[in-house]
Amino acid sequence: MKKISKKTWFILLALVVVGIAIWLLTGKKEKSVVTFQTEKATITNIQNSITATGTIEPVTSVTVGTQVSGIVAKLYVDYNSEVRKGQVIAELDKTNLMSELNTAKANLNSVQSALNYQSANFNRYKTLFEKGLVSADEFESARLSYQQANQQVAQARETVRRAQTNLGYATITSPIDGIVLSKSVEEGQTVAASFSTPELFTIAQDLTNMQVIADIDEADIGGVKAGQRVTFTVDAFPDDTFQGSVKQVRQQATTESNVVTYEVVISAPNNDLKLKPGLTANVTIFTLEKNQVLAVPSKALRFTPNAAILTEEQTIVDCEGDHKVWTREGNTFKAHRVEIGTANGMLTEIITGIKEGTEVLTDFSMSGGADEAEAQQAGNPFMPRPRNNNRNQNNKTTK
Repeated sequence: MKKISKKTWFILLALVVVGIAIWLLTGKKEKSVVTFQTEKATITNIQNSITATGTIEPVTSVTVGTQVSGIVAKLYVDYNSEVRKGQVIAELDKTNLMSELNTAKANLNSVQSALNYQSANFNRYKTLFEKGLVSADEFESARLSYQQANQQVAQARETVRRAQTNLGYATITSPIDGIVLSKSVEEGQTVAASFSTPELFTIAQDLTNMQVIADIDEADIGGVKAGQRVTFTVDAFPDDTFQGSVKQVRQQATTESNVVTYEVVISAPNNDLKLKPGLTANVTIFTLEKNQVLAVPSKALRFTPNAAILTEEQTIVDCEGDHKVWTREGNTFKAHRVEIGTANGMLTEIITGIKEGTEVLTDFSMSGGADEAEAQQAGNPFMPRPRNNNRNQNNKTTK
């Protein structure tokens, strides 16, 4: 038997290695597994909301001041005191005001006496003038003096009336029923009303009926309207959620650090008196609320089966329409034209086209196999599609 040379063994070994490599590279590839995700069309609530911060304030609050200067003689209320409309809450020292009133009254008596004299003198000159015993010039002079005395009396009466009014201002009363929120003076303190009205008290009318003044960003204000439901929380009661509604959207803008906001007034019932003026509220305004409507995930309207990820047996039955959802019945992927309504980004209302409980396709996932990368590429709308695919011949279109 002829002995095989060493060189021949190397050639045979190389042929075996090449054969194995060719078999590995050209052998049958494992097919990837495509899993489709579905969700049911359900009756649910669709909501959309915006968040902001605001401040708790009384609906009506009045700052009580004084129109006259003087020393605070008496204070009859303190913080949190309940007051009634017309109730005396403070008094200023009345010594100087009484003196001004007495001086005005004395001056009135003086000019009244002068008027009495000028009146009698005018009547006398009138009689003499009618008899031709005095000249017209003397008669006119007497009448002028009488008229001037009348004017002086009128001025003196106004001075007395003003002094009485100022004396009345020294007694400070509550303009509304309410609760004293703040007190800015103490007994013995001097208040000066020369340039502006000094602030003595702040009185809130009704703490059971509060409001939230919220600052809404210009990007969100377009969706805010009166009557929308609002929930809010405060740090003082983190476990409580308070309810309210939008009462007013104010037109005036506020700009701070190049940020434009608008004030929105929100009702805040406060029957248990938990809400206090000045608390910071974390507000949620529901700009969209639609209850008990048929809806599907919004991504179902963006899903479209691609022939590149289907098997030979699977087919696509498409339809015309601006909005579609897809269902799977065995090996058939069927499109359903739907009419949509309200959407909030996560859910979309379905008005017509499918019924409650219909399982619609929302997404797919790939696992295993050498075809996985190709299939994922085919399912990616941003990647180029294959030029030819025999499975497209199985597609059908219905109208």
